[in-house]
Amino acid sequence: MNKPAARAPFHPRNRHQGRYDFPALIAAHPPLAPKVRPNGYGEQSIDFADPQAVLLLNQALLKLFYNLNWQLPDGYLTPPVPGRADYIHALADLLAGDNHGHLPRDLDVMDIGCGANCIYPLLGHAEYGWRFTGTDTSAEAINAASQIVAGNPGLQRAIRLRRQKQPQAIFNGVIHKNERYHAVICNPPFHASAAEAAAGSQRKARNLGLRRDTPLNFGGQQNELWCTGGELAFISAMIDESVLWSTSVVWFTSLVSRKENLPVLRDRLTAAAAHEVRIVDMAQGQKQSRFLAWSFLSPAARAQRFRR
Repeated sequence: MNKPAARAPFHPRNRHQGRYDFPALIAAHPPLAPKVRPNGYGEQSIDFADPQAVLLLNQALLKLFYNLNWQLPDGYLTPPVPGRADYIHALADLLAGDNHGHLPRDLDVMDIGCGANCIYPLLGHAEYGWRFTGTDTSAEAINAASQIVAGNPGLQRAIRLRRQKQPQAIFNGVIHKNERYHAVICNPPFHASAAEAAAGSQRKARNLGLRRDTPLNFGGQQNELWCTGGELAFISAMIDESVLWSTSVVWFTSLVSRKENLPVLRDRLTAAAAHEVRIVDMAQGQKQSRFLAWSFLSPAARAQRFRR
C-alpha cells in the first residue's frame, strides 16, 4: 500500500507546514490523546471521519500555535485551521501591495459569515493584530462566537460581532455609517441546496473509503454549507451590493471553490466597474484554492487609506 501524498506546501508564513506533531499537540491539549493512534502506515494520526477527533485536533492546533481556547456547539462547522490560515496570509500579501510592500498591522477587516467558529478573526488578530468585525445571520452562531471571544483575554477589544438581521443582505445593516474597512473576507456557502450538500458529503466519504452513512466529518449548519444558487449566487450578490460600499472598503475578497465560476464573476465585476480585480491562488493541503479580490479604488486612493 502506498502512503498518501504529502500535503502541498502552505503559504511560507503559515505555521502549519509538514506533518502534525502529535506529541506537542497532545501536550497542549490533552483531551486529544485518546483520538491519536497509528494509521495504516504505522504513523500517528486521527480518524478524520470522526467529527470529535477533528474538533479536538483543531482545538489543539489553536492552543499550541496561538494560545487560544476554542469551543463549538454541536453540529457546527469545524474549520481546518491550516487552510484557513492560508487565506489570512495571502490576504496580508495583497494588502501589502498598497502599503509599500510592508505587511500592514493596523487594519480593520470585516468577516462576512464568521460562523460559530470565528476562525478568521481569531487567526487574523493572532498573526497580524488586525481588528475584526464578524457578521452572521445566525443568532446562535453569533452567541457561540461571542463566547469564544469572551473566553480569550484581550480579544474583546479586537473582535466585535454583529448579527445580520436581513437574510438577503450582505453589507447593508452591518457596515455602519462612516465606518471604513481595509478588507472584507468571506468563505461563502459552497452548495446550492441541501441535497447537493448531502451528495458532496457522500462523495467525500467514498473518497476516504468510508460507509455511505458516514457524516460529513467537519459538520456544518445550513447557512455554512449551502444557499440557494450556491457560491456563484452568493458572490454575485456580494459583488452587486459592494458597489454601494465602494468607498467604505478598500478590498472586497471571497473564497471561490469552483474555478469554473471565475469567468462569470469576472464579467459581473466588469459590469460593476470594479477598478481592479485579482485572483489569488493558494495551495491548501492536498487541494488548490483561491480567492477573488476586487476594489473600486485606484492604486493611489488605496495607498492613501493605509497611511495613518
